[in-house]
Amino acid sequence: MINFRENEDLNVLNHSCAHLMAQAVKHLYPDAKFWVGPVVDEGFYYDIDLGDEVIRDEDLEKIEKEMKKCAKDAKKIVRHELTKEEALEKFHDDPYKVDLISRMDENEQVISCYTQGDFTDLCRGPHVDNTKLCRFFKLTKHSGAYWKGDKNNKVLQRIYGCCLPTQEELDAHLKDLEEAKLRDHRRLGKELQMFMFSDVVGSGLPMWLPNGFVVRRELSDYIMNKEIAQGYLHVMTPSVVNTKLYEISGHLAHYKDDMFPIMERDDDAFCLRPMNCPEHMIMYRSTLHSYRDLPIRIAEIANDFRFEAGGALTGIERSRAFTQNDSHIFCRPDQIKDEIKNVTKLILDVYQDFGFNEYSFRLSLRDKENTDKYFGNDALWEKSEAELREVLNEMDVPFYEAEGEAAFYGPKIDVQVKSALGHEVTLSTIQLDYQLPERFELEYVDNEGNKVRPVVIHRAILGSLDRFVAFLLEETKGNFPLWLAPKQVVVIPVSPEAHGAYGKEVVDALLQAGIRASLDDRNEKLGYRVREAQTNKIPVQLVVGDHEIESKGVTVRRYGKKEEVKMSFEDCLKALKLEIENKERPNE
Repeated sequence: MINFRENEDLNVLNHSCAHLMAQAVKHLYPDAKFWVGPVVDEGFYYDIDLGDEVIRDEDLEKIEKEMKKCAKDAKKIVRHELTKEEALEKFHDDPYKVDLISRMDENEQVISCYTQGDFTDLCRGPHVDNTKLCRFFKLTKHSGAYWKGDKNNKVLQRIYGCCLPTQEELDAHLKDLEEAKLRDHRRLGKELQMFMFSDVVGSGLPMWLPNGFVVRRELSDYIMNKEIAQGYLHVMTPSVVNTKLYEISGHLAHYKDDMFPIMERDDDAFCLRPMNCPEHMIMYRSTLHSYRDLPIRIAEIANDFRFEAGGALTGIERSRAFTQNDSHIFCRPDQIKDEIKNVTKLILDVYQDFGFNEYSFRLSLRDKENTDKYFGNDALWEKSEAELREVLNEMDVPFYEAEGEAAFYGPKIDVQVKSALGHEVTLSTIQLDYQLPERFELEYVDNEGNKVRPVVIHRAILGSLDRFVAFLLEETKGNFPLWLAPKQVVVIPVSPEAHGAYGKEVVDALLQAGIRASLDDRNEKLGYRVREAQTNKIPVQLVVGDHEIESKGVTVRRYGKKEEVKMSFEDCLKALKLEIENKERPNE
């Protein structure tokens, strides 16, 4: 997908098109007043005060028609410079422009505006030469938006659009947008009845429905089994903790604004945890450890809570309650490389299971120009950054470096996976931490009998289970592999009355074998029931009728395929169990 904000040429073009839209709106709604019209990742938008008017879907076509007229005129887009006093005078009847001008820096003596034909707007620019260059555009959506994002202010009309240099590029982009709509995890999650939200429960607090919970449970079991095979010890810690814990860790100072409000009871203070590493530190500290005990790998499927801004909430991809596949490895300095290599191998093993092929490793470093937001001293940071860089080089893993992306307690290796929509998503992370062991005074007895600090490696393979499910939904369009599908098999008798009993026998045998199966013996036509199973993206449909009863067989249909295969139920069961065991992906 195109990022219009980061592409310099498209940025200028789309900002110019925002003015073209504003000009058209002014023609159609003469009393319209304009707040801001920035370029965003997906194109541009403009916030507009239309008084009592409310933009509807059908109005977008009317505005587009007027925009085309304005573009056809090919009016020059001309820059003018004003003093602050001149700007206030020019826009004296527009409270939104007056507000913008009044808040400008006193040292900003020159204020610019741009004119195209009969329309002038306050703007820093730059813009394209003339309006005709903005003729390949599309208005994509509209919504309400509080002025300045403040719910106490008036609701303005926000209109979104995008502009590209040619019609061919615009058509291709609009096709990508339609594909993105089809893959949107929020739409798919609702269609497949996986999760839901309720304003009564609270914004950003997902509730997992039976279908979604099956997927979460399968993912949880899958990664825990992988971890157990590598010697991880699983634990469970509380979601509500005393704030003293986060004072020690430093999270309270760094994360307080992103946390739910502190709860005070019995002369004490508690909080919903935003992460669970401090609790694992306390667990480690509760026992005396020898150098022979290390590494100790503690893992948890942990529920965490962060009060994300309302505008940042995006389904289960970014929510206020989420579950992390988290782990902390306590090790000796001489074990760091091997442990990070093992984690990296586990990540690659998981990605192979899910068929992730487009990913890159990012070495996330601190911002050396803004060190105040990070723990520790320069020497520890230099040491830990160098160690991560050395491990990546030794493993011959291609990577790039990104300053300012480190955690506040240490550098990390982030694995950036490219989604089906072209976005880069951080799925997995490995973080090297010398800071928390210091703050929690963690120790082990070395081979000379001295008490020394361990090193902590924070790691998450699936990251947030919620975000991982969102990613999978968009990657697969909800067409999960058989092992992960919430409903794996539906048995459909041709005639519920004549063939329902045999269908139930098949379902019972599947359930006995650990396969999620159900019987669709509703009094509906066979074709209707088969189509509904396809709509619900159930991987396998087994149709049974007279022939199947006689042969003790089934007719197998797969999601997305028209072919039917007749086979014995015994062979079918063996094939399904093997497919689940091997975690095969669709179309393999």
